Amino acid sequence: MRGPSLPPPLLALLEGVSRSFYLTLRMLPAPVRPQIGLAYLLARAADTIADTAAVPPGARWAVLEAYRLRIQGRTTEPVDLRPIASGTATGAEGAVPGDLAGSPSNAEGELLERTEELLAFLDKFQPPDQERIRTVLDVITSGQQLDLERFAEADPGHVVALEREADLDDYTYRVAGSVGEFWTRVCRAHLFPDAPLDEAGLLARAVRFGRGLQLVNILRDLAADLRQGRCYLPRAALAAAGLTPATLLDPGCLPRLRPLYDGYLDQAEAHLAAGWSYTQALPRSQVRVRLACAWPILIGLETLGRLRQGDVLDPRRRLKISRADVRRLVFHSVVCYPWSAAWNRLYDRARRRWG
Repeated sequence: MRGPSLPPPLLALLEGVSRSFYLTLRMLPAPVRPQIGLAYLLARAADTIADTAAVPPGARWAVLEAYRLRIQGRTTEPVDLRPIASGTATGAEGAVPGDLAGSPSNAEGELLERTEELLAFLDKFQPPDQERIRTVLDVITSGQQLDLERFAEADPGHVVALEREADLDDYTYRVAGSVGEFWTRVCRAHLFPDAPLDEAGLLARAVRFGRGLQLVNILRDLAADLRQGRCYLPRAALAAAGLTPATLLDPGCLPRLRPLYDGYLDQAEAHLAAGWSYTQALPRSQVRVRLACAWPILIGLETLGRLRQGDVLDPRRRLKISRADVRRLVFHSVVCYPWSAAWNRLYDRARRRWG
């Protein structure tokens, strides 16, 4: 049974908080657009709570926990997100004014103020879709809460790193790999329930797809995260390279970091290759879904190319692809789709472009 349509105000809100995902959402078929759009908005609200640097970590963790319980239906009491939306909260650490760096944008503030409207919309879906949305949000928020715990003492003068490779794998699964599973289950249920597919293999590739996209984000944002006291490159891996999290604040250590960093770029590319395999495994009749999957993969490959060549420790240079490049990738993918051979070459062309 088809679920309710995403109301225009919520659709506009989604465009305000993420133009790139809005493009992907508009490409998706109508039967899955509301579920995936709503899940994104709820996750983005949680992300805004977790990342609002103007509010102390302890206060953010408490608000995030209340928000998680509200999503899961374990409480009916509305969560007051106005302090987060304004950038001011009072917790064990005291109050922080909202004009500090890290306060939510206007669109994010509006998103927080409308969470009860989002949750009311969630109740309009059939139980299976409600369960899928609540399950993925539970995993995502657990990752964000763990992040707040790990980096509770982090600040620009004290860089805290993940400890082990397993911690990085766990984090990328919680905040992104789980999204691949959710996306797959929703699309499978509503678009191609009877297609003969390797379900377990498809879900495994979906997880790697999500992990790859998150790892690209982590590697791209390394310099900016370091200046907030966060390092997602594991301490053990850095130590093996003769580095510490704090030394990465010096752009001059890039030559020593490069071998390790390039290894993570290779890892991200391997995950994106699994994502492309995932896209190819979907029924060819699912044009919109395959295009919606292809775009972030191709954008991710272009980003990896820039990271291979750029100064990734210079906070003044945020290495990302331009809107013109995004339009080029979208255009080529649409034009090539009717021809299997041309479509199949899209991935290799994007990978070799910066090789």
